[in-house]
Amino acid sequence: MKTLNLFEFFFKSPKYIPYGRQNITKGDIKAVEKVLKSEFLTQGKLLVDFEEEISRKVNSKHTIAVNSATSALHIACLALDLKQGDYLWTSPITFVASANCGLYCGAKIDFVDVDQDSYLMSVKALEKKLRKAKLDNKLPKIIIPVHLGGSSCDMSAIYKLSKEYGFSIIEDASHALGGKYQDQPVGNCQYSDISIFSFHPVKIITTGEGGVAVTNRPKLAEKMRDLRSHCITRDKKRFEAKDYGDWHYEMQDLGFNYRMNEMEAALGLSQLKRLEKVVSRRNYIYNCYEDLFFNSQVKLIKIPKNVYSALHLAIIKLKNKRIHRKVFDGMRKKGIGVQLHYSPVHLQPYYKKLGFKKGDFPEAEDYASRSFSLPLYPELKSSDLKRISSILKNLIKQN
Repeated sequence: MKTLNLFEFFFKSPKYIPYGRQNITKGDIKAVEKVLKSEFLTQGKLLVDFEEEISRKVNSKHTIAVNSATSALHIACLALDLKQGDYLWTSPITFVASANCGLYCGAKIDFVDVDQDSYLMSVKALEKKLRKAKLDNKLPKIIIPVHLGGSSCDMSAIYKLSKEYGFSIIEDASHALGGKYQDQPVGNCQYSDISIFSFHPVKIITTGEGGVAVTNRPKLAEKMRDLRSHCITRDKKRFEAKDYGDWHYEMQDLGFNYRMNEMEAALGLSQLKRLEKVVSRRNYIYNCYEDLFFNSQVKLIKIPKNVYSALHLAIIKLKNKRIHRKVFDGMRKKGIGVQLHYSPVHLQPYYKKLGFKKGDFPEAEDYASRSFSLPLYPELKSSDLKRISSILKNLIKQN
C-alpha cells in the first residue's frame, strides 16, 4: 500500500481543506503567458501599471512594488532613517518580518501587547508603554501596527499618540488589501507614513511572491524606489558627476535587488480586477462561521465597529485553553488545515536571546495558547464550512 508523502496529503487529498489557497484563473494565466512572449520580463510597463492600480485601489499617491512584503518593510524602515540605537515597536502577534525589519537596520525591538478581543495592538497598552518610555528616554522611532487577519488597528488613536510622542508609523497591512478603516481604504496613509501589503499566495490577491509599500510622501517614495534597485540612478538631474557619457549611471547609496518582475506584475494586475469580489466573499464566509458557532465554546476574532475587514484569516479562540493542543491536532488529523497565526514573536528562540521571556506580553501569550485559524478562502463551499464546524464542535465536546 502506497504511503502518502506530506505534499500529497496536504495538496492532493480530496478530504484535506487548507487554511488558505491561491485562486488562479484562465485570465491570470493568459496575462502571465503574454509577458513571457513579450520583450520585457523585468522593469517594464506592467510594473508601472500595477503600481498605479494599487494606488488607485487604496487611494495613495505613490506605490513601490517589490519582491516581498518583508523587503517592503525593510526599505520602509530605511526610508524613515531607522538606524542603530533607535527603537522599533510592533505587535508580538505577527509574522516575524514585522520585527526583523528593525533588526536589519540595527535598531532595537520591543513589542506592544494586543487587545484581548481583536488581537490587534492595544492602544491602552501602547499609551502606557509610551509614558514609561518617555521617562526612560527610550521612545520608539517607528511603530508598526499589524492589521492581523485583515482588520485595521485603531489608526486614528495611534496617529494621535505619534503626534504627542514623535514616532513614525508603518502600517503592516499585509493581510488587509481591500479592507477599510473609517470608510476609507486601508493604505491611504491618512494616519501613517507608509503602508505595506503582501501578495503571498494565501493573501487576498497574489503575485506569486511580492509586496508593495505605499505612501503619500514623495521623498519617501523616491528613497524606497532607489533602495529596491541598488540605489542606482540614471536621472541626469541627480548625477553627482559633472562630465559623463550616455552610458553613465550612479550608485549613490547602498541598496538592494528587491525588484518585482513583469510576470508578477501581470498576475497582480489580473487579480486586482476581482479584489472587491474576493473580499466580499471572504466576509460572507466569516459571517457563515459566526452563524455556525453562535452560542458555542468558539469565539471568533472581533472586528472593530469602524472596520471593514479584508478577512485574510478566520481566527478563533477556544474558551478552554486546556484542550487547545488536542483540538488543534484533532482538526489536522481530520484533514482540516488549521494554523496558528502567530506564535508570539518575543518567544521565538532568537528573540529570547535578546532578553525577552515568557510573561512579558500576557495577552499575546494567552491568545497563542487558545487560538488558531480556520480555513478561509473564496472557493470554500457550504458543505466545507459545515464539515469544519461539525468536526470542531465534536472535538471540543470529546475533550
